[in-house]
Amino acid sequence: MSLVHRELSVNGLTMHVAEQGEGPLVLLLHGFPDSWYAWRHVIQPLADAGYRVVAPDQRGYGGTDAPTDVTDYSILHLVGDVVALVHALGEESAAVVGHDWGAPVAWHTALLRPDLVRGVAGLSVPPTQRGPVPTLASVREHFGPDFYQLYFQEPGTADAELNADLHTSFLRVMGGLASPITGNGFLASTREVDELPSWLTEDDIDQYAQQYKRNGFTGPLNWYRNMDRNWALTTPWQDAQITPPALFIAGGDDVVRTFYPPDFIEQLPQIVPDLRGVLDLPGCGHWIPEERPSEVTQALLTFLADL
Repeated sequence: MSLVHRELSVNGLTMHVAEQGEGPLVLLLHGFPDSWYAWRHVIQPLADAGYRVVAPDQRGYGGTDAPTDVTDYSILHLVGDVVALVHALGEESAAVVGHDWGAPVAWHTALLRPDLVRGVAGLSVPPTQRGPVPTLASVREHFGPDFYQLYFQEPGTADAELNADLHTSFLRVMGGLASPITGNGFLASTREVDELPSWLTEDDIDQYAQQYKRNGFTGPLNWYRNMDRNWALTTPWQDAQITPPALFIAGGDDVVRTFYPPDFIEQLPQIVPDLRGVLDLPGCGHWIPEERPSEVTQALLTFLADL
């Protein structure tokens, strides 16, 4: 069965998905600023191993609808999309895998709907306990006023910067991500790209830029604009554990790693007591499923086989 693209009615949205294979459902949730295409090297091997693999463009991204109201991008909406997608596919459960922003969606889906989640895997972003103060206040305290997540809060500002030249934005973010701190805009914290890394091609950049022509960056940025709202909405789950079987995959050189305490991996069992494995990839940066697809695929296959 070859890769197919189709649109589904999901939680009030028209959602674009890429799908391949037959068997137990595996959902692959991309991060920022990605699309289903982030999983291009992983989909077929999982399908060949006997899984039904579905990689959606998440809310606001690529070929999926982008609501205009900022409040329509809360974590409850995003988890609701995953739940509705499972049902739209005619399934009763799924293994949910997420990278970057897709990881918090995966972790929260496992937290809020463990009855639907056979297993959960997060890449780059670990599960975290809800903090004692609103998220943006904590971010400002720990990383200062120029941190990119704070820069993203003002509607229209980062949107204009990133939408001005889609090709350049993807080239600089994916090929030159160097620092989590912004100066005069998000792209100012990236390196000039004289030569693409071995895992990224000009065609890949063109693919991402083409996929963002419909919605641009506003929908994706609206995910960040709900960080404090998410903190408030998740109050009922304060100190709750994520109970489905879990896997975490990290990149040794991932800049996101610097957001967390040095011992964050050792602390994971306190949040996910059924942690089946941790794969820490030396020399791997942030774009884990694209940089190290074979190792990611093998780790997922080992994890999925044990569910």
